[in-house]
Amino acid sequence: MSVDSSTRPSLTMSGKPMSSPLKDVRALSRQMVGHFVENVIPCGTLPGDAISGDVTTITRVCLELAVSMLDGRDIPEKLQRLQDAAAGWAREGVPIDTIHHAVHEGFKMGLDLVVSDATIKDYGNLVDGAKMVVELLDMITSAISVAYVRELRGVVSEHHTAVHTLTSALLGGHSTSTMARECGIAISTSYVVLAVAIPPHRDEHNPMLDGQVVARRKLRRVQAELATRCGASALSLLSVDGGTILIPSDTFDETGVDPLVTQLSQAAQVGITATMVEATPEQIPNAADQSHELLDMVQRLESVPGLYRFDELALEYQLTRPGPGREYLGSLLDPLDEHPELLETLQRHIGNNLNRQRTARVLHVHTNTVDYRLKRIGQLTGFDPSQPSGLWYLRSALVARSYRTN
Repeated sequence: MSVDSSTRPSLTMSGKPMSSPLKDVRALSRQMVGHFVENVIPCGTLPGDAISGDVTTITRVCLELAVSMLDGRDIPEKLQRLQDAAAGWAREGVPIDTIHHAVHEGFKMGLDLVVSDATIKDYGNLVDGAKMVVELLDMITSAISVAYVRELRGVVSEHHTAVHTLTSALLGGHSTSTMARECGIAISTSYVVLAVAIPPHRDEHNPMLDGQVVARRKLRRVQAELATRCGASALSLLSVDGGTILIPSDTFDETGVDPLVTQLSQAAQVGITATMVEATPEQIPNAADQSHELLDMVQRLESVPGLYRFDELALEYQLTRPGPGREYLGSLLDPLDEHPELLETLQRHIGNNLNRQRTARVLHVHTNTVDYRLKRIGQLTGFDPSQPSGLWYLRSALVARSYRTN
C-alpha cells in the first residue's frame, strides 16, 4: 500500500511545505478529537479513557502519516498502529462506520488547514496534494477495514464455538454453570425448544447454479435473521435442512414465536416448518426429542409451513405411539389403496386446514371435484369428512397410517 518515496517530491503551498499547518500533531490531534466527540455522535459514547487514549493516539498517527506523505516520505510501520487499534475497536464493538466517519472528518479538517492560504499559483500543487490525500485516505481506510474485519471474524468464530458448545451440552443434558461461565453465555431458567425444517430453495435445483452455495446462503440468511430478532441469547444448531433452536422463554411473549418463524421463512425465502415445546434446561434433551417427533409427524401429514405447538398436536402425537390402537386406525384407510387420488385429496385437504379452495389449487382441480372426492372418501371408509366425528377418525387414520407404512 505504500508508495515509492524516492519518486515522490515534497509538496509546497505559497512557498512553504504543504505539511506546515499539520506539524503540531499533538495540539491538532486534541483539537480533532474534541470535534469528533461533539460531531461524530457515537464517539461521544466511548469511555473517557478511550477518547484520551486510543482515539487521540490514532488521530496523531494519521496526522504523522499525512505529514510524512506530503513531505515525500513513507512510514508504513505506522499502519500497524492503525491496524492494532482497529482490531481492538472491533472486539469492543465500536461500529466501523463510526471509525470511518471520524477518519473522514479528520481529513476534512486537515485539508481545510492545508489549503487555507492557497492561491491560484498553487493550483498544480493543490491537484497533486489532493491526489495524495485520496491515496492516503485509501491506505488508512483499507488498513483499518482489513484489521477490523479480520478481528471481527475471530470474535464471531469464538462466539459461534461457544454457542455450539453450550447448545450441544444443553441438548445432551450435560450443561453446568461452569460451562456457561466459560462460554460467556448465561443459561436461562426456561427455553422455547424449536425443531425446524428448512426446505430447499428453488435455486438449489437450478443446474446453472451451485446448489451447495445457494443452500449455505439460505442458512446464513436464517442465522442472521435469528440473531437480529433474538440477539445473542438464542442458541442454535442448524444445517441447510434445519435443526434445533433454543430461545430463552422471556425473549418473546406467548405469541411472539409465530412471527419469528414467519420472519425466518421470509429470510430463507422458503416456507419453514417448526414445532415448539417449552422446557427448563434439565428438560431440554427430552423436549428436543419430542419437538423433533412432532416435526416429523407434521411433515408426514404434509401440513402447511408455519409454527405448531405441542398442545395443538397432543392427540396426534399420542396416536403415533406404537400399539394396537395405531394399527387399527392405520387400517381405516385401506379402502383408499385402490384410489390414490382420493388418498392424496384427503391428505392435502387436512394438511391445508380444510381449506377447499387451497386444496383445489394445489391439486389443480375444481372445488367441486374436491367436494366429490371427499364425499366418495366417506362412502368408501364409512367416515364422513364433512362431519366432526368422521373427520377426527380420518385425520387420526392419516397420522397412524404414515407410521404404519414406514
